[in-house]
Amino acid sequence: MIEIATSLLDINRDDIVKKIYAIETAKTDYFHIDVMDGKFVKNNNIELMMEYAEYINNISNVPMEVHLMVDDIQSFVKAYLPMNPSTIMFHLEACNKKDEDIKVIQMIKDAGVKVGICISPNTPVDAIYDYLPFLNRVLVMTVEPGKGGQKLLTKQIKKIEFLSRYIYENDYEAILEADGGINADNAKQLINAGCEILVSGHYIVSSKDYKKAIAKLREADKK
Repeated sequence: MIEIATSLLDINRDDIVKKIYAIETAKTDYFHIDVMDGKFVKNNNIELMMEYAEYINNISNVPMEVHLMVDDIQSFVKAYLPMNPSTIMFHLEACNKKDEDIKVIQMIKDAGVKVGICISPNTPVDAIYDYLPFLNRVLVMTVEPGKGGQKLLTKQIKKIEFLSRYIYENDYEAILEADGGINADNAKQLINAGCEILVSGHYIVSSKDYKKAIAKLREADKK
């Protein structure tokens, strides 16, 4: 069954507690925290996302996944581990040396947290091959990272299809997640391509009924 991760990127600080409760009631599977450092991507929301993560940790039982769009991966991993996330994901494009990256992956796993690597639209699939044996998830960006409300780049669906087949053929455990511009109109394509988790922010939080919006994403798995 497809799982839904709701991004809080487009939610205002003044509304966050009320929105967390509303999204939890709407039966999201995960809260998705998008952390941007102003270096890896243009925007900087470090303090805001840490605040949101603290709220989730304190008032919600819904698992939290952390998506790090940052240059200094290790420092942000250390900052978020105390927030009890279910998963921490960082970008392949921010990786420098494989040996050091594997140590960060192991640090996350040693804390009892799942680990994923994200790939941006211009990154070729084969760039992640060496990391796949160590991962629980691969997040494929279906928009350019760093900004909410973008339109899904349909060329990324082929990338997901290829990667899904490669993971299956090599018997890796990593599951595929897609993030960016996802709504009820394109969810079916992503599921058919091999995604098991869909990240949706703007589509859900801009809707009048979060429960219906999330239900429509799930229904795409049954069509």
